[in-house]
Amino acid sequence: MNTLKTWMLMTILTVFIVLIGTLFGRGGATIALVVAVAMNGFSYFFSDQVALAMSGAKPVTEREAPTLYAAVRHLSTRAGLPMPRVLIAPSQQPNAFATGRNPKNAAVVVNQGLLDILTERELTGVLAHEMSHIRHHDILVATVAATLAGAITWLAHMLQWGLYFGMGNDRRNQNVFADLVVIILAPIAAAMIQMAISRSREYKADAGAAHLTRDPDALADALAKLGHTSRFGTSNRSAYETPSTAAAAFAHLYIVNPLRGQTLAGLFSTHPPTEERIRRLRLMRIA
Repeated sequence: MNTLKTWMLMTILTVFIVLIGTLFGRGGATIALVVAVAMNGFSYFFSDQVALAMSGAKPVTEREAPTLYAAVRHLSTRAGLPMPRVLIAPSQQPNAFATGRNPKNAAVVVNQGLLDILTERELTGVLAHEMSHIRHHDILVATVAATLAGAITWLAHMLQWGLYFGMGNDRRNQNVFADLVVIILAPIAAAMIQMAISRSREYKADAGAAHLTRDPDALADALAKLGHTSRFGTSNRSAYETPSTAAAAFAHLYIVNPLRGQTLAGLFSTHPPTEERIRRLRLMRIA
């Protein structure tokens, strides 16, 4: 199913880019098709590297993070998965995500802020959530969606600058309205792509984590802490970091939404309410 979703996303991107290209004539459409094919190939093979670069995550050794490594190894063994790469991002915002084309080249990224506030039991719950994403093969479609959403937003910005500097003056009077529609709708299309795949999969990953650890309250307690921190921050930092629009395209990869509760968060909102996720976990009874 997720493979089908990936191809659907790539098709959407191709159609969208070609439509933009047609605004510049037949030659523009041809160039747009070449660009779309190149972007699709890049997103499939290298989207995980883009996600890691966006987060600033660095690989760590078992000696550097023994507790983190032990938890990931234990969970991967229980889930019957290969040991993923383990990375720590320097961000002080407590968060985590998984990425990769498949379980064989998966990576788990944990922000330093998460390690600073969670107990070992709560950390295991969060890692189990990310391992569930890997187990359910969510990570390919999620990472590709992030890359494609970023590409759509980037294209809208390029078109906007083209209008500012007189690109296509010979057809501006006829097509300026179409250009403005693309500029307005491209970020919305990016957000819709993300929202279409994200909300239900978070509930599924939460349930998967509960069964993997046999301790649904561990993840519920972690989410309660993350939800509180996302609203109020800590004594020495704000509740949110302000990402670029490109980085915002990757927001749905994280276990909780990393964006501010303003324009970007509204546009790229991809997560179900944390309170509802906690409620469902509290009601779970694992035999």
